[in-house]
Amino acid sequence: MRIALLTRWNATCGVSLHAEMLGQELIKMGNDLIVFAPDKESADRWWHHRIVREDEDFVIRCYNELNPDTMRGGGIDIDRIMSEDFDFMLVESYISIPYRDVEILVRELRRKGRYVGLVVHEGAKEDMGYSSLDIFDFVAVFDERYREMLRGYGGSIRIIPYPCYPVEEGYRDFGSDKIIFFSFGRQPEGEYLDFVHALSELKDGYDLRYVIVRSDGLLNLKGDWIEQKQERIKDTEEVYKYLHQSDIHLLPKGHTNKVVVSSTLCQCLGSLTPIVAPNTKHFEMLPEDGPALLYRDVDDLKRKLRELIEDEDLRERIRRNAIRYVEDNRADKVARMFLDTMNDISLLQYA
Repeated sequence: MRIALLTRWNATCGVSLHAEMLGQELIKMGNDLIVFAPDKESADRWWHHRIVREDEDFVIRCYNELNPDTMRGGGIDIDRIMSEDFDFMLVESYISIPYRDVEILVRELRRKGRYVGLVVHEGAKEDMGYSSLDIFDFVAVFDERYREMLRGYGGSIRIIPYPCYPVEEGYRDFGSDKIIFFSFGRQPEGEYLDFVHALSELKDGYDLRYVIVRSDGLLNLKGDWIEQKQERIKDTEEVYKYLHQSDIHLLPKGHTNKVVVSSTLCQCLGSLTPIVAPNTKHFEMLPEDGPALLYRDVDDLKRKLRELIEDEDLRERIRRNAIRYVEDNRADKVARMFLDTMNDISLLQYA
């Protein structure tokens, strides 16, 4: 099958990560892939979406995202897309995609007998600009919360989880030189403060270091136990090099009222470096005996970090839970779910 993706690509965001994991697995399964991505100028306007790698030969940059200041503008070179040959298109839908042109494109594709599925990344129905989800052959959501959020919006909804990068364990012995905590990304400074406050108290009892890798400027944090690096991490392999040199991954996330999953969690669980994160909506669908350690406030964070440092059995339990979660949601299994859905829809047209 020749499959097209309309999506962010080679960028630092959860939309791009989802598309890349899915696309790579579809290629491994013998499918041909073509990617229609936003042009680099419009992509770089969004602070959390920067192009970090050179494009592959199958990537065509042919649309503009909405302007982040006005949420207007944007557009798609529809003729360019229609000139390409493919059987099925998956649209990775997100808040700055040019909805009006996507709908025009989808209607034209379906009029020509081609199939179109939607992957929902938006966290609120009000953020989406389609007239109805019935314009798509199917709509994929990550969990039941999204189905509830989209109630009344139409569409044939299928639950297909966000994929996980496969297990790739490192060889570091916990705390072999000192206890290394690690964070990466471009989150606002405030999302790191819980970790800094907790570690500033724990450092008197433990020999520790907090390594923070930032791509867009260092944080205004002081302390000889804090090591900051300004570096643009290009891919998951580079992330895993850092994770395998660390003992605990501190994952900063802010609070939100929208439906959301943590793409960083799904990207990093397979390293088997234990993850500690705030108990926000990003993680509310994790099982109770879960693959990550969640905290309520700074006091709870300090207590749980001490337990994680002192209790080898706790670390092993989190490790086993992470393996189980990753195996259940492995990228190749998720890609197979998409491919089976596409095949089912194709067959239905001839039934």
